[in-house]
Amino acid sequence: MNPNLKYTRNIGIMAHIDAGKTTTTERILFYTGRTHRMGEVHDGNAQMDWMVQEQERGITITSAATTTFWNYRDEDYKINIIDTPGHVDFTVEVERSLRVLDGAVAIFCAVGGVEPQSETVWRQANTYHVPRIAFINKMDRTGADFFGVVNEINQKLGANPIPVQIPIGAEENFRGVVDLIRMKAIIWYNSDVTGTSFETEDIPADMLEEAREWRSKLIEAVASVDDTLLERYIDDQDSITEYEITAALRESTLRGLAVPVLCGSAFKNKGIQSLLNSVVAFLPSPVDIGPVKGIDPRNDNEVVREPDDKAPLAALAFKIATDPFVGRLVFLRIYSGVMNAGDTLLNTRTGKRERINRLFEMHANKQYPKEQVSAGDICAGVGFKDLKTGDTLCAVNKPVVLESMEFPEPVIGVAIEPKTQADIDRLSLALGKLAEEDPTFQVRIDPDSGQTIINGMGELHLEILIDRLKREFKVDCNQGVPQVAYKEAITTAFEFREVFSKQTGGRGKFADIYATLMPAAKGTKGLEFVDEVKGGRIPKEFIPAVEKGFREAMSNGPLAGFPLENLKVILRDGSYHPVDSDTLSFEIAAKQAFRKYAGKCNPVLLEPIMATEVITPEVYVGDVVSDFNRRRGKVEGMESKAGARVVKAKVPLAEKFGYVTVLRTLTSGRATSTMEFSHYEEVPAEIAKRIVEITKGKFF
Repeated sequence: MNPNLKYTRNIGIMAHIDAGKTTTTERILFYTGRTHRMGEVHDGNAQMDWMVQEQERGITITSAATTTFWNYRDEDYKINIIDTPGHVDFTVEVERSLRVLDGAVAIFCAVGGVEPQSETVWRQANTYHVPRIAFINKMDRTGADFFGVVNEINQKLGANPIPVQIPIGAEENFRGVVDLIRMKAIIWYNSDVTGTSFETEDIPADMLEEAREWRSKLIEAVASVDDTLLERYIDDQDSITEYEITAALRESTLRGLAVPVLCGSAFKNKGIQSLLNSVVAFLPSPVDIGPVKGIDPRNDNEVVREPDDKAPLAALAFKIATDPFVGRLVFLRIYSGVMNAGDTLLNTRTGKRERINRLFEMHANKQYPKEQVSAGDICAGVGFKDLKTGDTLCAVNKPVVLESMEFPEPVIGVAIEPKTQADIDRLSLALGKLAEEDPTFQVRIDPDSGQTIINGMGELHLEILIDRLKREFKVDCNQGVPQVAYKEAITTAFEFREVFSKQTGGRGKFADIYATLMPAAKGTKGLEFVDEVKGGRIPKEFIPAVEKGFREAMSNGPLAGFPLENLKVILRDGSYHPVDSDTLSFEIAAKQAFRKYAGKCNPVLLEPIMATEVITPEVYVGDVVSDFNRRRGKVEGMESKAGARVVKAKVPLAEKFGYVTVLRTLTSGRATSTMEFSHYEEVPAEIAKRIVEITKGKFF
């Protein structure tokens, strides 16, 4: 095993929008010597926000990777960092980053606390069992409340936050932190605006009692993972050393039992060095994560790959980007083995071989060529022909399939067309490249109108993609108004027999199926197919064709042609002809049956519901709530936070278009809102009837 692997950290920076992720990353790059000037998001010159659209809007749109080094206790550590977006429309970037990272830094605003997208990314990190540390940022802001945020992390996220620092002062008086492990005060003096130098002093007398109380809580929390420490804690807690506390807290963090909490102000250059020390001290190396599990595609047996250069190669493609200079760039996490430029590898999804022409270490959108990449590392490569997000690359003679990723369905669509006839082919090519990059961006041709429909996660998502079509691919587009991605569902069961028979002279077509259509269990997505055919009444080789027919038919529902959310089909009986029956006959019979009988199962229309949160001054609460009621929204609760009111509601996406502008008008620009997809819900009958009439009226 590579002895240096324990000195590697693969981490992500994740948070709600505007919590300070990119600003924190810029400070990390400066203090580690990777850059010599701090970029600012609001000035549009942040290193990690390299896209024009990011610089113009002051938000992160695409996850950016970089590598830097940090010295901790006289050892040099390599830190691979991925800075992720905070806006809900780009949540896929967080999802695929967390899939390949070993640890994460969750950043919280000291004023805003745990906000909606904070909860989303936390759930995503839980899915992939990613150990985390928390950094409470913006301690210099008016309304900053460190202990309030710690409590929210516990209450809202169900985590076990363990402060390893407490702030000295707050808001404009924030000037340092108390290190509870060393029991020392770290003070930043205003004479050094870069924050590079700070003083380590004795804890101020007026904070000593509070510091002892929180240190006692820290030791009590970490002692629970070590029986020896627990005994010493009971006998004499002062005998527990700094190294023992750090080791026990690291163990708790790796096992998901604790989340170390630090604080600072990235914009004011305070607290970043301590954060880097904690990344190294508490977050795992690839060695700590241990071997990755996969499936051998030849026999479906489970196999493991150790994080070792000598093990067979196994790598996961987690992101695809289009670079104007090198072309199609694939981001890879190497789990085992060594990858060399020029290697030929196996793509286990396609079963075909892929050749890597070149390998790069990434710094935002800049590439630095590398001849070789080792286990535990993150890199990018070019030269692949048919590689998609989530594909596994491995040694040709040692195939393995690693766990892929699941992505949310798009909730909004818009029709587009090129402004000139000459751009039709270029538009098709550009949309193909964008869809390849982003699994939540889907393109389809409407079978009735012939229009090109692009689907995404929100208005901003589609706006950015259309802007990229214009700037990167030089294709100007006309676009229609946004359309909600409705779905359909059936609510009752219906039993039927469908016979498909066609004689044209010679060999004909014949299939006979007896089945039941019914709603699937709550929470199920897609088709649930049950084969109850007995005695070979339908040969086994025809059963998959029946399933395929129903699955494909689900894309066109009986009400207005929207796809079905879910469906359960029980195939009970049937018959076949020894000469005329084939797989195509049974597939057609299933499709015909769906078209005939799905309408008899009382179909309903479903619409996406968005979890919405508005932070507004008290004086405007009534107006905000009234507006929600007009939009068919359901207010679920209100709470006070930092002198304002937080209104939480569930609102149909169809009623949310242009909401930001209306909210600004209602509150004189003083309120902010966030939303994320929650679930699908039945559309009220009158509205559903109108939607069906409009949808059908477009084509008939």
